[in-house]
Amino acid sequence: MERIAPLETLTDQAHRSIKQYILGGNFSIDERLTESFFAEHLGISKSPVREALNALQNEGLLRIEPRKGIYLRRFTAKEISDLYELREALEVYATQIVPITTEFIEALDQSLDRTTDLLARDNKTAYIEEDIAFHRLIVVSTGNEQLSSTHSNIQDKLWLCRCQTYQLTSPDTPAAHHAIARALQVGDREAAATATRDHIRFVRDALLRSQNELDQESRNS
Repeated sequence: MERIAPLETLTDQAHRSIKQYILGGNFSIDERLTESFFAEHLGISKSPVREALNALQNEGLLRIEPRKGIYLRRFTAKEISDLYELREALEVYATQIVPITTEFIEALDQSLDRTTDLLARDNKTAYIEEDIAFHRLIVVSTGNEQLSSTHSNIQDKLWLCRCQTYQLTSPDTPAAHHAIARALQVGDREAAATATRDHIRFVRDALLRSQNELDQESRNS
């Protein structure tokens, strides 16, 4: 975890550093951490760490249990469905309004190449980040800042879900991204919307099946 520069605002930088730590895959779903852990690693007092952790709980990334510890947020099946439903609506809309330029298509193709390479090397964290970057590129390229901001918040929450779906859906992702990119390249926005919708629903359904299986195992144990 990076240490905080002394002239930076402690609470804001603690928030950013802890968030990067979480999204970097350093924190398992059942791992217990504390304010003291983050304060020690950041080299600051507990007060700004506490404020940062409360903010991250409000953003839906953490759950703080008094006198017990800090854990990654666990999403219910309903919450997962709601998040993916909203993600689908935003990303499908983005395919309909994004300006299609040579530079935009080249950027999508470069992301595709990186995704394929990272999958071949089984670099889980970098792969997930590149998967997110591909979808973010389409949304950000619309130029709609409110759309981008809402989408970014959803993507942060779904990062936790992507950790669970990596083994389930990662082999299918390059082909899905390719279908989206090629549809946009030829200006077929309807096909791009369909490919985006199918891709997001495939991942959502895989995640829900996996969670149902884990819940069943827990009930039987």
